[in-house]
Amino acid sequence: MHIKRLLAAALLGALAACSDAGTDTDPASTEVTTASTTASATQETSAPPSAKTQPNDVRAQAASLMMVGVSNYDDALSALNQGVGGIFIGSGTDPNLLTAPGRNIEALRKAVGRDFSVSIDFEGGRVLRHQGILGTFPSPQVMAQTMTPEQVRGMAKTMGDSLFAHGVTVNFAPVADIDAGLDVVGDRAFSADPTIDAEYAAAFAQGMLDAGVRPVFKHFPGHGRASGDSHTGQVFTPPLGDLENIDLVPYSRINVPGAGVMLGHMVVPDLGSPKNGLPSTLNPAAYQLLRTGSYRGGHPFDGVVYTDDLAMGAVTGIMPVPQAVVASLQAGADQALWVTTAGLKEAIDATVAAVETGAYPRAQFEDSVRRVGVL
Repeated sequence: MHIKRLLAAALLGALAACSDAGTDTDPASTEVTTASTTASATQETSAPPSAKTQPNDVRAQAASLMMVGVSNYDDALSALNQGVGGIFIGSGTDPNLLTAPGRNIEALRKAVGRDFSVSIDFEGGRVLRHQGILGTFPSPQVMAQTMTPEQVRGMAKTMGDSLFAHGVTVNFAPVADIDAGLDVVGDRAFSADPTIDAEYAAAFAQGMLDAGVRPVFKHFPGHGRASGDSHTGQVFTPPLGDLENIDLVPYSRINVPGAGVMLGHMVVPDLGSPKNGLPSTLNPAAYQLLRTGSYRGGHPFDGVVYTDDLAMGAVTGIMPVPQAVVASLQAGADQALWVTTAGLKEAIDATVAAVETGAYPRAQFEDSVRRVGVL
C-alpha cells in the first residue's frame, strides 16, 4: 500500500511485529460514590514529581519517552527497569497495584529509585478505570447538564484526590471532543456546543491540577465527528477548515498551564501531504498544527504531547507497535503510549537507532526528553 511505503521510507529498517491488545471500557455510571479510603489504598508519599532528573544516556532517554500499560507489579517493575518514563493503569491491571502495601505504586517508586509517571483513563461515566477503588462519578455530559463549571472543578478535584492518593499522577482526561451524537464519544464529551465544551473541559482540568494530577486534553484535533472507532480501524474527520469551525474551537479557548494534550488516531484528509492517509498520531503536520497553534484562534503549545494507544486498530492496521512508537516520536510526540509491555525492547532499540542515525533529529529528541523530564 502507498501508506506503508511512505512510512517504511521514514523509519529505520524493519522491526519485529508484536501482538498487542486495544483498550477497553468500564461500565457507565452516573452516580457519585466515595473512593476507597483504607490505609492500604492510600499512598500519601506518592506525589507526582515536580522535577524529574533527566536520564543522561541515549537509551535511558529513549525509554523515558514511552508509557506502557502494565498487568501487575512484576510487569510494571520489569518495564520500569528498562527505563520507561511511565506506566498506564488499564481496566485489566491487577487492582493490587493500587492498594496492596509492598506491591503498589509507592513500592514501585521505592524499588526503582527514580520518578516516573502513572497514568489512567478517569473521565467519569463509562470511562472510569477501577471505579470500585477510585470512586464512581457521572459522565462529562451529565456534569455539564447538572453543574456549574466551578462545581465541575470541585468534582474533578475530588476525582484527582482519589487518583493522587493511590499513586496516579496523570489522567488522560478531560475529553475536549464535541458531542456529535456518535457513540464513540457521545456522553464522554461535555457538550455539542464547542464553547460550552471548552469551558467545562478547562474547569475539569483545573480541578485535576488542584489535586496534583496532570490532566490531558484529548483527542486533538477532534474525534467527535470522526467516521468510526479508531480502536478497530481507520477513521476520518471532516476537512481541516471544518474542524476549525467546530472541533478545534475548544483547543483555541483552553489555556491551562500544566496540562498535556493527547493526539487521536483520526485521519484529517487535507492535513499534511495530500492524501497521505496518516493517523494524526503519525502525522508530523498534526503535531505542527498543535505546536504552532496555526489554526483559527489557536495558540502555540509547548506542553507534553501524548499519543493515543498505539495498539489500536487505526495504527496496527498500518504497522506494528514498535514501528509506530518510532514513527510517532519522529512525527512530534513526546510520549508514546501503548497498553501492554509487548514490543518494549524493540521500540527502545529502534528509537535509539533512529537518534544515532539522525532519522529522529537529536534536537527534537532532546526537546521531548526535556518536556517529559519535568512531568
